[in-house]
Amino acid sequence: MIHQGGRKTGRTMLAAFLGATALTCGALGAAKAGDAVQDYKPVSDERLANPEPENWLQYRGNYAGWGYSPLDKITPENVGRLVPAWTLSTGVMDGHQSPPIVNNGIMFISTPQAQVLAVDARDGTVLWRYQKDLPPELFQLHPTNRGVGLYGDKVYVATTDACVVALEAKTGKVAWTKCVAKWKDGYYMTLSPLVAKGKVVVGVSGGEFGIRGFITALDAETGDEKWKTFTVAGPDDPGFKTWKGDAWKTGGAPVWIQGTYDPKAELAYFGTGNGGPWMPDTRPGDNLYSTSALALDINTGAIKGYHQYHYNDAWDWDEVSAPVLIDITRNGKKIPAAIHAGRDGYLWTLERTKDGPINFVDAKPFVEQDVFSGLDPKTGRPTYHMDKVPNTGKKVSFCPSLWGGKDWPPEAYNPGTGLFYIPANTNLCADIQGVAVKNRKPGELYIGVPVEEILSSLRFKDGLDVSKPVRIGQLQAWDPNTGKQVWTHDFMDSATWGPVLTTGSGLVFAGGTSDRKFRAFDGKTGKVLWEMRLNSGTIGVPSSFAVDGVQYVAVQSGWGVDADRMLGGINSHLPEERRVRMAPQGGVVWVFKVMDQAVEKATGGKRADAAGTKASAR
Repeated sequence: MIHQGGRKTGRTMLAAFLGATALTCGALGAAKAGDAVQDYKPVSDERLANPEPENWLQYRGNYAGWGYSPLDKITPENVGRLVPAWTLSTGVMDGHQSPPIVNNGIMFISTPQAQVLAVDARDGTVLWRYQKDLPPELFQLHPTNRGVGLYGDKVYVATTDACVVALEAKTGKVAWTKCVAKWKDGYYMTLSPLVAKGKVVVGVSGGEFGIRGFITALDAETGDEKWKTFTVAGPDDPGFKTWKGDAWKTGGAPVWIQGTYDPKAELAYFGTGNGGPWMPDTRPGDNLYSTSALALDINTGAIKGYHQYHYNDAWDWDEVSAPVLIDITRNGKKIPAAIHAGRDGYLWTLERTKDGPINFVDAKPFVEQDVFSGLDPKTGRPTYHMDKVPNTGKKVSFCPSLWGGKDWPPEAYNPGTGLFYIPANTNLCADIQGVAVKNRKPGELYIGVPVEEILSSLRFKDGLDVSKPVRIGQLQAWDPNTGKQVWTHDFMDSATWGPVLTTGSGLVFAGGTSDRKFRAFDGKTGKVLWEMRLNSGTIGVPSSFAVDGVQYVAVQSGWGVDADRMLGGINSHLPEERRVRMAPQGGVVWVFKVMDQAVEKATGGKRADAAGTKASAR
């Protein structure tokens, strides 16, 4: 998707904000050069593979991508007493999407504009702050960041000028910087680094600029490149024949999200984006390894296996989320599964193997999907209704929309409830037509669809009655052992862009709706048990941690990027009286804990949300 505006505006707004506004727990400038983290606990391979319950050491809490915390002191019975423990303004505008990463009581926060904060997780005191000096002319399609990686005594962040920066965890000082591609050629990065076996593994974005995607591993200590694997097959790769002519040179297949990892098999799993330009007639063939799940040898980067969710993508259905690694039992057979809720609207169950090949198990739609006419029962390869495939000069309508049944926000899995939770969007479709592409110029958009058409393509499914509230966003729960849906919670007149967190007590936390509310659900039934309206819309990845025996839930609020663009499209189709006003901008870290019963008794249980109204528990 396309972001209007550039880096310079963001820098100007940031400077103004920092010059005039104090943070909730002190101004950012309060972290002096001599400040440092005390008693830092180095992060090892063993700790990443077996994280302690009180810590949240990486993007989804564990290598398997579960988004699960085993902590269970916040329960369905007491979650109604959840209150803010502390908050911290980040001083940055636009979409805040990264999780609060916590190691031994120290929280690391990354934000748009390549900023990293080290914070005392007990009270929000800023210990140090780092911000990279990005080129002022850098044009960002997605000016966001999705989290830091930890390893040894360092903190790693990938930046929108296509660099990886290693920071000393105690001081925030730069240990090394490695730029993996040229930002002037259209490359950038938004993902949280995957760190394993002494390697910092990242992938590049920029498919809309006509780049050739790749994943690369850097030495965690020095930043030296250990290996580099292209996600678009070239002349020396087995999948090269799936591209025609020179289309592979600008084939896209970007990587937006951190991979998952199986430490026993030493295999990393990544999802890849769509081919470029968008219209499939400009790049005939299956276009490996776009819109795929890849299994890579962590030691060499060799592609050991893949599954292409749909070939020759025409709908901008990037399958960017890495598959979640879950062991399931299907029809009496134990399966080491890789499960993915696709942007193409299908829930994919794949089988991973110790040597790398990825096998198809099954797939079924979890939202309205009218493009696939069927799937091959052995391979999962779809066949298409050709009247739903856009091309240059051919306009078609299709469902789900360009943003898909689930975009980048990650799913979650709870081993206690046995359920898989999906932040989904249904009843949204798109109308799109390609135009002839001109010769590619480095750093310029190379899409083949007019930008104004992209931003106006969203529509509701035919036949929906908009005179009453329309079901759009959903939080869905599925049983991966049976392949059946267990429950759904609908959001009317609002999409959901809420990454999901689930905990040892069976709770599910998610934001993502345009009403700015962050919610706790009963993971077994989908009932809303608690909700609170925050300062802005919440599209950040939640996490949970414990310090001094107290469990906390943390999330960044800060609306923007594609969630904001989709909201504009939805509003254009709703009656004036039901349109949701755009959420206020500005990033804030929110950290919640259960109110002490003595305090609750003294205050009468009253607590205010960010708008000054009483938060509600149900």
